[in-house]
Amino acid sequence: MIDIRQMRYFVVLAETLHFGRAAERLHLSQPPLSRQIAALEKELGVRLLERHSRHATLTRAGRRFLDDAKAVLAAFDQACLNAQLAERGQLGELSIGFMMYATYTVIPGLVRRYVANYPMVHTTLREVVPGSLAADILAGRFDAGIMFDPGFIRGLQTSIILSEPLCVAVPADHPLALCPLIAARDLEGEPLIAAPVEVSTMLREAIVQYCRSGGFEPTIRLETQLQHTIVNLVAQGLGIALVPQGIRKVNVAGTIFRDLDNAPIVNHVVAWQPGNLNPALVPFLAECEKRF
Repeated sequence: MIDIRQMRYFVVLAETLHFGRAAERLHLSQPPLSRQIAALEKELGVRLLERHSRHATLTRAGRRFLDDAKAVLAAFDQACLNAQLAERGQLGELSIGFMMYATYTVIPGLVRRYVANYPMVHTTLREVVPGSLAADILAGRFDAGIMFDPGFIRGLQTSIILSEPLCVAVPADHPLALCPLIAARDLEGEPLIAAPVEVSTMLREAIVQYCRSGGFEPTIRLETQLQHTIVNLVAQGLGIALVPQGIRKVNVAGTIFRDLDNAPIVNHVVAWQPGNLNPALVPFLAECEKRF
């Protein structure tokens, strides 16, 4: 049976047309090289070379075999390289789900850096309603997800990639719009718009605890999943909202953002299943560990 080593020997010999120089390049003595080429010809049942006292020449069959052998060796070497790249997470596929709000914070820089460093990984991104993202990761629909800290979820591991303070969004004609800094006690009695507990557990907890620090329990008038929707509802005068600082980039007409005194902090996390064996996930998580 022909092996890959014999093909490599033949290609070097065909390029030098001299057994001595070919053997030297291959770090062999000449007799083993001659035996391997003879064994290759015997297996093929054709003569690949005409031997002369000082050199060799390729037969017609030898010239044809040289072209094909080079193609086979190139394909084989690429297959070996691909296997190594895949093992290191540098080749393959990676699917990432993310909440829409992350496009204002971590997603652009993170994805730009990852695809630049791992261009041979086919990376797919999908914006997902926050309430379903954890379940999608657990179901294997995504390798990882970018979301607000969901708190403890069995089977899900998280790592903080960004922490940011909350601010308050108020209608432009609201009395609080005139205040440069708003304290927790200033929010008492105000109807709030917020994400449901099951969508952003830790974000909702931060809002509740901030209100309690002002001596009152929050009144939640409306619940909706998307921060962008919350800000739009504020613009319509339906309530005020405690939202992450990054949402200021939205610039919704009719909404004013103001800083909070002793503002609570909310965390963005990357979430994944610890049992996920996709090699491309490890480098992605490493990129997530870098500061934004």
